[in-house]
Amino acid sequence: MSNTVLKTSRRNFVAHKGRMALSAVAVMLSVAFVCGTLVFTDTMNTTFDKLFAVTSSDVTVSPKEAKEGEENPERGRPETLPGSAVEQVRKAEGVKSAEGGVMSTSVTVVNAKNENLGSTTGAPTIAGSWNENELKSMKITSGNAPRGPTEMMVDADTAEKHHLKLGDELRTIAFTGDIRARISGIATFTVTNPGAAIVYFDTATAQQSLLGSPGAFTHVNVTAKDGVSDEQLKQHVAAAVGADAYKLQTAKEAADANREDVGSFLKVMKYVMLGFAFIAFLVGIFLIFNTFSMLVAQRTREIGLMRAIGADSGQILKSVVLEAFLLGIVGSVLGIGAGVGLAVGLMELMGSMGMHLSTDDLTIAWTTPVIGLYLGIKVTVVSAFIPARRAGKVSPMAALRESGTPGDKKAGVVRAVLGLVLTGIGGAGLFLATAAEKAGPGSLWLALGVVFTLIGFIVIGPLLAAGVVRVLSGVVLRPFGSVGRLAERNALRNPRRTGATAAALMIGLALVACLSVVGSSMVASATDELDKTVGADYIVQSETGQPVLPQAEQAMRAIPGLDHVTAYREVPATITAPDGTTVQEGIGANDPTYAKDIRRKMVAGEHAAAYGKDSMSVGSDYATKHGIKLGDALTVAFTGGNTVKLKVAAITSDGGNIDKTMKYISTDLARANVPADKLPLPFMMLASAKDGQSDATAYQSVKTAMAEYPQYNVRNQTDYKQALQDQVGQLLNMVYGLLGLAIVVAVLGVVNTLALSVVERTREIGLMRAIGLSRRQLRRMIRLESVVIALFGAVLGLGLGMGWGIGAQQLLALQGLKVLDIPWSTILGVFAASAFVGLFAALVPAFRAGRMNVLNAIASE
Repeated sequence: MSNTVLKTSRRNFVAHKGRMALSAVAVMLSVAFVCGTLVFTDTMNTTFDKLFAVTSSDVTVSPKEAKEGEENPERGRPETLPGSAVEQVRKAEGVKSAEGGVMSTSVTVVNAKNENLGSTTGAPTIAGSWNENELKSMKITSGNAPRGPTEMMVDADTAEKHHLKLGDELRTIAFTGDIRARISGIATFTVTNPGAAIVYFDTATAQQSLLGSPGAFTHVNVTAKDGVSDEQLKQHVAAAVGADAYKLQTAKEAADANREDVGSFLKVMKYVMLGFAFIAFLVGIFLIFNTFSMLVAQRTREIGLMRAIGADSGQILKSVVLEAFLLGIVGSVLGIGAGVGLAVGLMELMGSMGMHLSTDDLTIAWTTPVIGLYLGIKVTVVSAFIPARRAGKVSPMAALRESGTPGDKKAGVVRAVLGLVLTGIGGAGLFLATAAEKAGPGSLWLALGVVFTLIGFIVIGPLLAAGVVRVLSGVVLRPFGSVGRLAERNALRNPRRTGATAAALMIGLALVACLSVVGSSMVASATDELDKTVGADYIVQSETGQPVLPQAEQAMRAIPGLDHVTAYREVPATITAPDGTTVQEGIGANDPTYAKDIRRKMVAGEHAAAYGKDSMSVGSDYATKHGIKLGDALTVAFTGGNTVKLKVAAITSDGGNIDKTMKYISTDLARANVPADKLPLPFMMLASAKDGQSDATAYQSVKTAMAEYPQYNVRNQTDYKQALQDQVGQLLNMVYGLLGLAIVVAVLGVVNTLALSVVERTREIGLMRAIGLSRRQLRRMIRLESVVIALFGAVLGLGLGMGWGIGAQQLLALQGLKVLDIPWSTILGVFAASAFVGLFAALVPAFRAGRMNVLNAIASE
């Protein structure tokens, strides 16, 4: 009998391949997203691994203070080691060669049009010295290496992207000033360049112009003699220069450190994309569940006949599960192939944005197809299991009845009670999240509320369908007369099916609504905070975190028409409270005018008092925790500088969001206790126009003065608010794009439900056509049925999502985001778009229904 089950499963799968197709597409899309993510991130890892392996010397010697992955040193220039270190290394046992190098990422390179040539993908702009170690990863393909202060070399990718050629003059903006040089050569990577813009100078020019210190280096590349391992070489070098004098790394250690820096970014991206793949799988479960539920219902008579001739319930169950297994295999295999294509497409997209990834490095680990097959098959089989159990319970007497089973008119009592209980638990979780006084417990309650309300709405969906669909029908369908009433009855014929179909759309729209509320509230809260606290007219800072260089600060201070200019920097220090506890953090070292630029709410004292001699301010949370009051003395040990005792002259409120918990001192106090070469540069400049000065005139003056430094953005308060809105908008658009996958799968679910419903109602459709229903009316009926199902899903999803969003905003209010803003235009737009989704989903099923032969439809069983 097992062979019969297998043959029956294969026959049914092939016989219903058209009905299975959309379910297979849903599995394919979900698996493709998972496999594409894995292939893409594995390929990026391979690319960086090759680059790090090639560029790392046997042993690298660097300053002990150098931080891994620091792209924008707070002092505007990298840590250095003396030229004497190179000679010390050369004398070490086992050293074949030692070469000092210079590299800085605190630079901006601009062309003749003053356009920034740096990457737009977050990759750094690197300026360095051309030396033998660079030949491991690059070769000169045009011109020659730089030979003096007037020559420089650029990488081929940057040259191609910005249409640079030999002889073009570029300006490199560095801590020491501007470097103007002409392109003498173009170097091409022999491995993949992930997107960094790179320029090279000769060693002497790099030392003088990038470091401001002739004879200094940022690192030493050490090559071992034959037969000497990297670990042995590291030990020999440590013996020659002192074990604790410098940071020593073997090629493997350097590559691992670099890989860890890149890996943290890749992990975040990987798990975010996999999260959206999980959502797509969740939506796909409803599609597959509906498909098999309807197929089982349509084959009731067939299954009854099989039971009558001897098949037991277990064999019937196995037969349906086997069909799901075959569907999972087909969908997963297609998904694996599509995933590789998706990964290549993402690589091309990154390439168009400036991050070059070669298909030669395309990495498909053996685990990727295994994971894809496992997930695709498991999700499909699990989704089909409940319909398969129902099929197994069909009695032989079903063979005597008409094919198909009547749909549920009401959700079962157990289902209703369970749904209400789950929704109630979820609602309580959301309420407790809004009432939480601390973010930690509140986050747990919010997560509980989201999960239980989602499950509750899914379970109670069929019960809600009866009421919500009738309300929607009264508004949307009744104007269409008898056709509208037929569409309403069709949607209500099987509430369980309608609920499952709408649930797939509900999940995607709930996430859209939730994120819209949170994003809109973030913008509204930040705007409100800016209005209340920011007194400065203009804000100047770099989007990439580059500090404000001295020449840029001087240019800004020289602008006529400004009342004052404030430099804002953070100075690292170790702070000891009167109770003996210590904390390492940055202290805001500002000009006294900062008290005018930022209106901080005070708990005790005046903000301006923090900038007095030997004075400072602390935040209210810190003061409460350590029992600090005005006049108390704190011990402050500045990193690389003096240790002093400072009097608490002001206590700022931590109730806001701008500069929350920040401690303040004056710039003069920082300069008096931190050596000039250790003092961080400002990361932001604030300014205000003089009274009576036209805002437009002063604003233009600031823009004109800073035009020579395109790495900085100049904004007034209006522009700053718009920038915040744009940043949140870009993030939300990216998330909406990823959620689009779930929406697509949900639309496929609506299409599949309608298509199978049309097949299920073939005889009914034939009878309606026979008594006068036109093809046009029939198609309209199916389209209206689809619209009301889509709108039902939208009502549930948007309502649920707004509840989640409100709960999340109330929790974020503990962090200062206190303004709740519901984006009604977005919510209403999504609701209206759902109607168009329903219309689109019904096109094919409605067309096929309209083409049915009336007599054949009536004769069908």
